[in-house]
Amino acid sequence: MHISNPLLCDVLVIGSGASGLATAVTAAELGLDVIVVEKEPQLGGTSAWSGGWLWIPRNPLAIADGIVEDPEQARIYLRRELHNEALDARVEMFLEQGPKMVEFFQRHTEVQFFSGSKMPDFHASEGHAKGGRSVCAQPFDGRRLGPWINKLRRPLDLISLYGMGIAGGTDLNHFLNARRSPSSLLYSARRVLRHTRDLLRHGRGMHLVNGNALVARLLKSAVDRQVRLFTETPVRTLLREGDRVVGARVESAGQRIDVRARRGVVLACGGFPHDQRRIAQLFKHAPNGTEHLSAAPKGNTGDGLRLGESVGGCVATGLPHAAAWAPVSRVPREDGGFSGFPHLMERAKPGFIAVRQDGRRFVNEADSYHDYMCALFKASGAQEAPVSWLICDHRAQRRYGLGWSKPFPFPTAPHVRGGYLFKARTLSELARQCGIDAQQLEATVNAFNQGAEQGRDPLFQRGESLYNKAQGEALHEPNPSLGSLREGPFYAVKLVPGSLGTFAGLNTDACARALDEHGTPIPGLFAVGNDMNSIMNGYYPSGGITLGPGMTFGYIAGKTLAGLPAQA
Repeated sequence: MHISNPLLCDVLVIGSGASGLATAVTAAELGLDVIVVEKEPQLGGTSAWSGGWLWIPRNPLAIADGIVEDPEQARIYLRRELHNEALDARVEMFLEQGPKMVEFFQRHTEVQFFSGSKMPDFHASEGHAKGGRSVCAQPFDGRRLGPWINKLRRPLDLISLYGMGIAGGTDLNHFLNARRSPSSLLYSARRVLRHTRDLLRHGRGMHLVNGNALVARLLKSAVDRQVRLFTETPVRTLLREGDRVVGARVESAGQRIDVRARRGVVLACGGFPHDQRRIAQLFKHAPNGTEHLSAAPKGNTGDGLRLGESVGGCVATGLPHAAAWAPVSRVPREDGGFSGFPHLMERAKPGFIAVRQDGRRFVNEADSYHDYMCALFKASGAQEAPVSWLICDHRAQRRYGLGWSKPFPFPTAPHVRGGYLFKARTLSELARQCGIDAQQLEATVNAFNQGAEQGRDPLFQRGESLYNKAQGEALHEPNPSLGSLREGPFYAVKLVPGSLGTFAGLNTDACARALDEHGTPIPGLFAVGNDMNSIMNGYYPSGGITLGPGMTFGYIAGKTLAGLPAQA
């Protein structure tokens, strides 16, 4: 294949999720010439499908809200959560630079956040916060991207409403309360009307929220700074001169092109959620690499890790958890395959329980998706498949939906006919359909109902933590997260192991420089996002611990490439 004349730049970023774009925007803002290459037709990676939350302790928005915490509190929390009394230098760098990253983007770019001042940490460990450590991208008008809107990855169709993203908090609550509140009905009708108008005029929604808004804001900032963005341009190999990485050979429109980067190359390819070979190596429950269903885009196949290894980089293998686990259900696709629907919301709502095949509960359903799967792996042991069933009554399904089956007014019948959703008049009949121990399921639900009606869960203490309450329904009495299952018909979906992304990545230093087997930086090579080994050591202490460090180390990498001290 013919190799065209090389492209020259200061920085080459491989991958276009939030971490890669944060690197590109920072470097460009500091005066560098930046190229971003993306192998997929659209930009945004997993970030464009995410909730868009970043965990950044002591961020400036929290301070503006009057939440001023001692810097040591976050350190105490992470020491407990990461089971390590001596925090890694990268963690210290993150805690120091995270607030500066938020201030930098707020002050200099289109990236604007709102404060998650009421979003608690996942766990009530020493040092935890009741709120103030989270930020999320503000909604964005996609029309401001001009023709680049066509290059932005759309929200995940499985969890959106005909491609319309719905933000958590006020936005979601209006939709849930549309049948109860005239003002919520009006709000929801306006949102749907606007989305319908956007579909007719633009072919997609233009009111962007969550991770889609975050990527759109980063993309607008990159375009404004003349960052050169190439889609459908996979990297075939890294280029070296001696020990230094000096660029990459890419393929675009049937031609091989050498991209020479004077300052360095940044790997930001999104980890390995669809790399079956590495999954088989690092996921105990997936010895063949096929027993796992990630909700990340199919294009995330571990390219960045392989590129890093090809020049001496090392992927961490000793983490307690190699990925951010999540329960997913198998949604059938037209091509005969399956997509993974991540069950992130409804588990914590009143009227839901989860059981294993034996009909017994095994977890606090309102805990985080990662904790849910950790409990399932532990309960299943080495001999049983880690499978569970999420069950609810008619009232709960009609109010919140169950996985891919949306709430009222959307029908459940197509999902039942397609084999995705199980439905029965009684719990015992539902159990027989699902292969669950019927007698035990009835006993489990009866015991759960007795406690739920009093606002208690003696077995797993569901609804007691601030996080559980925040994930439930605020106005539900006597406990936001607990409600009995009384009203048939009853519904169930089968949940299997999945993930939102991976933790295991290339070893790096506190400036995001990739390290070789001796712990020495590889000249000219950086890794950010899920291509960087997680600073959380394979644990999941709070929502936003992927995008928060991802954008922070993208910012740090951009400064380092510009020749500025990371600590400044």
